[in-house]
Amino acid sequence: MMAEQRTLWTSSEAALATSGEAASDWSASGVSIDTRTLQKGDLFVALHGPNFDGHNFIDEALAKGAVAALVDRQVTTEKALRVDDTMSGLEALGRASRARSAASIIAVTGSVGKTGSKEALKLVLSEQGETYASAGSQNNHWGVPLSLSRMSGQAEFGIFEIGMNHPGEINPLSRMVRPNVALITTVEAVHSEFFDTDEAIADAKAEIFAGLTPGGAAVLNRDNRHFLRLYAAARAKGIDRIIGFGTWDEADFRLLDAVSDNGGTIIRANLGGALLTYRLAIAGHHWVVNSLGVLAAVAAAGGNVSDAAEFLGDMEAPTGRGRFHLIHTGAGEVTLIDESYNASPVSMRAAIEVLAQTVPSGQGRRIAVLGEMLELGSGAAQIHANLAEVLVREGIDLVFTAGRDMAYLSDALPPAMRGGHANNTGLLLPMVVEALSAGDVIVVKGSAGSKTGIIVEALLGLDAHSKRTVNGD
Repeated sequence: MMAEQRTLWTSSEAALATSGEAASDWSASGVSIDTRTLQKGDLFVALHGPNFDGHNFIDEALAKGAVAALVDRQVTTEKALRVDDTMSGLEALGRASRARSAASIIAVTGSVGKTGSKEALKLVLSEQGETYASAGSQNNHWGVPLSLSRMSGQAEFGIFEIGMNHPGEINPLSRMVRPNVALITTVEAVHSEFFDTDEAIADAKAEIFAGLTPGGAAVLNRDNRHFLRLYAAARAKGIDRIIGFGTWDEADFRLLDAVSDNGGTIIRANLGGALLTYRLAIAGHHWVVNSLGVLAAVAAAGGNVSDAAEFLGDMEAPTGRGRFHLIHTGAGEVTLIDESYNASPVSMRAAIEVLAQTVPSGQGRRIAVLGEMLELGSGAAQIHANLAEVLVREGIDLVFTAGRDMAYLSDALPPAMRGGHANNTGLLLPMVVEALSAGDVIVVKGSAGSKTGIIVEALLGLDAHSKRTVNGD
């Protein structure tokens, strides 16, 4: 028997929150802005922009089970909540949801590691109380209010990812979320097309302190070269609770030792004065450091750190962010590391390091399949070419590249390492498949716009019985 859905918004509550007018009585168990993912019982928010208008999909939403639609114009259905502007209405729903919540709220930002840290926090805190976390990477001007509007009033913990591409974007989102804990995973040269300096990126990430509640805590990466800048920004906002994590002796949550363990890592750390050993079921130094940030955020949010560390052993890498698969091809078994969700210079280097640490079987090789890194500005060509040094140093055997800027990397590689280059990932795929041999370990990585996920899906499709080899299997 299916559990009865919990009411999230009644028509009167939603009308009060949005200063709107409901044409009928209803109760919604969710909120949606997309008919493709809408669930029965949702309130459908008819957002509109220069290239779309959600009002054109109201009939489809109602047919799929939406209880009502949030609209800002005259519609024929009585199942409507009329507001002045649907985007403002969604934001009002988000703010009202936050206002009624007694949950301990954690906001997560950073150049890389946001989504993984958010998912880790969701995993470990769900064992300690009712926990809500934003779905996927819904971290922008519509994703944050949508996520807030979906949080139950009964939640004990709430975790929200906040992202940005330009200065000034995080500030209003942080003020909407009003976190008790603000976690910045790291600051690196990501989205550098829109920033003159890395320091400007750090300042943009520091906007997350704008909404921190009185007595709240900032959790910062002590290893990052912008730590002192972020620390000063936090203090300037009157934040006294600042927790550092990383490998430095000064870190409050400090790594003491990390040993690879069958696709995972055994970690020994000083966690706020308590010595603890725990297992992280994901490989990679960046995941190790991020786990310290996760545990520091748990502590700052009032959770049990020891219990949280134990449950990190069940952590799976999110899809496209380092998940391992074992696939059975005609050539034999091949290990695939799926890093296809996105890419930046720092995350690209981290993925190459994980590949280097993964041991092929038999006569297998370490193979990198790399799509372009986007939003790097005028220095993109040189940044791509510079990856050659990392690939050579880490002993990668074969490198396949796709995209205009990745051609500079291909040219910079020793000829023996060049597996092949193509203008796009679709053209590169046949070269990759033909090159596979038994025992190979292959990492696939690129920015979302480079569509390296096409290669991952094709490789997984070579074996209908493909399965993950780490992270729980």
